[in-house]
Amino acid sequence: MNLRLANERGLANHGWLRSRHTFSFADYFDPDHMGFSKLRVINEDRVQGGAGFGAHPHRNMEIISYVLAGAMAHKDSMGNGAVMRPGDVQRMSAGTGVLHSEFNHSDSEELHFLQIWIEPLQRDIAPSYEQKAFPAQERQGQWRLVVSQEGRDGSVSVNQDMNLHIGLFDAGQQAEVPPLRHAWLHVSRGEARVNGRRLVAGDAASFEPGEPLEVVGIEAAEVLLFDLP
Repeated sequence: MNLRLANERGLANHGWLRSRHTFSFADYFDPDHMGFSKLRVINEDRVQGGAGFGAHPHRNMEIISYVLAGAMAHKDSMGNGAVMRPGDVQRMSAGTGVLHSEFNHSDSEELHFLQIWIEPLQRDIAPSYEQKAFPAQERQGQWRLVVSQEGRDGSVSVNQDMNLHIGLFDAGQQAEVPPLRHAWLHVSRGEARVNGRRLVAGDAASFEPGEPLEVVGIEAAEVLLFDLP
């Protein structure tokens, strides 16, 4: 496995926003980390109370948001408006073009979330939006499919041949890893042992098809596991 350690990621500190970039993004450029398969962006964002991203455009990108702590208010030009809380997964297909905004729903508490971009399978589709909640009990000690191309098993659908599983693992907990092709693993919280290597929040690892993968919780680990073509 190839490691991408948390402290090696790009950092943008705008005062109201502190963002860690796993891959090249905005003013952070790293030719060795431009993405992985169809995975283009993983930004770990911390937004101060009352602040956020004003209305801005996107085209031809599958944008997935996952809240780790706090609450996020979403609005877009399709008429959608929702508040996301921990365990919620949102998918927005930008397609031919969409305007959207995300703000911290609280004036005092920090918003902590992951912003994920996936390159689309089909370009210039009609924009669309979907959001679902995945309770902790559905993720505890097991891999819960939260995003898939067909929206299998109650997951959010996406315009790409990929799957995203999320698992919560306490000390010693593990579960059989689902079938994978090119895999990207991201520890969002806590600590886990991955193929014998201790990974902490923000650490990631990539795997080529056929490589073994074992994940065991060390301390309240939350792990995202991408299956990509």
